[in-house]
Amino acid sequence: MKNMFKILQNKKIARDVYELLLQGDTSKIDEAGSFVNIKIDGFQLRRPISVCDLNGDKLTLVYKVFGKGTEALSKMQEGELDLLTGLGNGYKTGLSGNNPLLIGGGVGVPPLYYLARLLIKEGKNPGVILGFNALDEIFYEKEFQALGCKTVVTTVDGSYGIKGFVTDALGEFDYSYVYTCGPGPMLKAVYDKTVTSGQYSFEERMGCGFGVCMGCSVKTKNGFKRICADGPVLVKEEIIW
Repeated sequence: MKNMFKILQNKKIARDVYELLLQGDTSKIDEAGSFVNIKIDGFQLRRPISVCDLNGDKLTLVYKVFGKGTEALSKMQEGELDLLTGLGNGYKTGLSGNNPLLIGGGVGVPPLYYLARLLIKEGKNPGVILGFNALDEIFYEKEFQALGCKTVVTTVDGSYGIKGFVTDALGEFDYSYVYTCGPGPMLKAVYDKTVTSGQYSFEERMGCGFGVCMGCSVKTKNGFKRICADGPVLVKEEIIW
């Protein structure tokens, strides 16, 4: 669904990472882990960005500057943005048990925030592992803590929290299920080292964002799936590495 959203705030929260607060019609966004596709003036392809939080008609997106498109987006402080909303197959909360573990790496962290809020609303007690390369890349630790989540941060260089990767913090939690989002190597490591089922959100280059171009198709145990339409969330048992 195509909508115009008003920019309320666009601020830097970590190295190359920005938090964008928008106002508009959010009625088609109903799952954590879904995404929007943003039209940026001067660029042909839209940019897919995961939903970080949702409150009424307020939509929060957290994104990282990777290229010229997101660099242009980071400089926008007013006006409106053209969004396609209600995209993607997000996280399902019904399978999580009482103590789900949320594991995010870098810009894989944002969709887990809205997921944590939904799980808490259902009476569950999510734990959180956030993985970054260094101290100046860390964001949303305090936001998860404010929700009441036990939150552990890892950094590759050891400048904050546990030195190492997200999997080095697994021993801090007794968990019933796993929700995770991040780069492919991190997802593979989580897949190999966790002991429960889970849901994995994948990052892939997308052309259209709604399943027409087939450019983001991946092979699963249930046949080929389009990350933009059938994903980005896949269940652990269907993933092929």
